[in-house]
Amino acid sequence: MQTRIELVSFDLCPYVQRAVLALLEKGVEHTVTYIDLDQPPEWFARRSPLRKVPLLNIGDTTLFESGVILEYLDEAYPPALHPQDLLSKAHHRAWMEVGSELLGDQYRLMTAAAESDFEQACCAIEIKLERLEQQVSKGPYFSGDELRLIDLAYAPLFHRFELLEAWHALGVYEHVPRVRAWHNALLERESLGRSVKADFAQRLREYLTAQGGYAARLFGN
Repeated sequence: MQTRIELVSFDLCPYVQRAVLALLEKGVEHTVTYIDLDQPPEWFARRSPLRKVPLLNIGDTTLFESGVILEYLDEAYPPALHPQDLLSKAHHRAWMEVGSELLGDQYRLMTAAAESDFEQACCAIEIKLERLEQQVSKGPYFSGDELRLIDLAYAPLFHRFELLEAWHALGVYEHVPRVRAWHNALLERESLGRSVKADFAQRLREYLTAQGGYAARLFGN
């Protein structure tokens, strides 16, 4: 009997989207349960010690933290998306951490209350992207022709930038052509569209508008 795999999600969370992408790219059968983080179900606190999503329920065991979930999925369900070479694998893992920092910067940009907060977030993003530019291959993906786990870790960041740029020109890719090309390649993956709800763009814009403040005026109009 196959073990039931359930992903617990908030529908706008980029860290959840990372896990969904891994499940889809590996063809792992799973279900997704959406919760309201402002009014979570009573079991959420027991299963999520950090009070965050994603959670991955595998039978009676619950995993939390997107990085841990990605690593588990990569080891448990072939083919492996991490490089086999240990040094290359560690290099990818290190730059995945930069991707996590960028998601934090992106969230601060999207929810900035004042123009100064917005500009500070933009600056932090541009600095990290310029450093990332030196690591990205000639493409189409981070390290060449093969899709890797690091690509899935960055895809939600690029997905949101695609929407934000359509709503208000940011120019974050102006000096990073390899990152821009990587962004474009990942947006062409069929799995990306399936990794979020059909009304994701509308829901994200409504969420940003509801925040009020400077960023809401830029992205909500």
